[in-house]
Amino acid sequence: MKSRKNVRRFSGMLTLCGMVALLFLTTGTASAKEKLRVLVFCKTAGYHHESIAAGVVAIEKLGAENNFDVDSTTDSRKFTYENLRRYAAIIFLSTTHDVLDEVQQKQFIKYIEAGGGFVGVHAATDCEYNWQWYGNLVGAYFDSHPAQQDAVIDVRDTSFIATKHLPRHWKRFDEWYNFKWIEPNLHILLTIDESSYTGGKNPGFHPMAWYHSYDGGRAFYTELGHTNESYADPLYLKHLLGGIQYAMGIAK
Repeated sequence: MKSRKNVRRFSGMLTLCGMVALLFLTTGTASAKEKLRVLVFCKTAGYHHESIAAGVVAIEKLGAENNFDVDSTTDSRKFTYENLRRYAAIIFLSTTHDVLDEVQQKQFIKYIEAGGGFVGVHAATDCEYNWQWYGNLVGAYFDSHPAQQDAVIDVRDTSFIATKHLPRHWKRFDEWYNFKWIEPNLHILLTIDESSYTGGKNPGFHPMAWYHSYDGGRAFYTELGHTNESYADPLYLKHLLGGIQYAMGIAK
């Protein structure tokens, strides 16, 4: 009798262990699925910013510290829907001029229409001038810039994840873009005070960062980020992280 009881007890323990193991595996799988991934795209067909290398390293560090994975590429052949759909957001890090062909453009459109996220950094507005869909997505087209200098950035939205940590009037050194065209339906986050520096050509309305919903997806752009030093600046990095998190859909 004792032998039979011991067998039943041992069998029950095996069943319980099996259930615990199954629960562990299920939980582990769910956690793996929850870890999101972004793609940093940094192809240039015009001016190549030296700070791209520093930017890639900084975004990889942001990912490691904030539970998302980061891939980077200059290869536009990666722009297939099957590949892009693996990513919660695509980051155009100072891309310049024509970086996607017509087939790749269509694949990117499909990705955004399916709810994908986009982040444009600095020269992402100096990109794809002959593709208005992209212009609407990124929100503006570059025109010119004066010499790099200090300027005052005004925070227009103090509640958004990418700007709520910033001082209301943020003095910093960078390269400040003038825009030849700005999409009218943007939620403006930052503007630049043209009286605080020389060379501004968008008086009265000179945005520097914004976000909006577009064609089924989410888009964030920041003009900041020309210098290598930007990618060691905690205020800027938290600003960039907030934009990435918005584009990924994990922050409203």
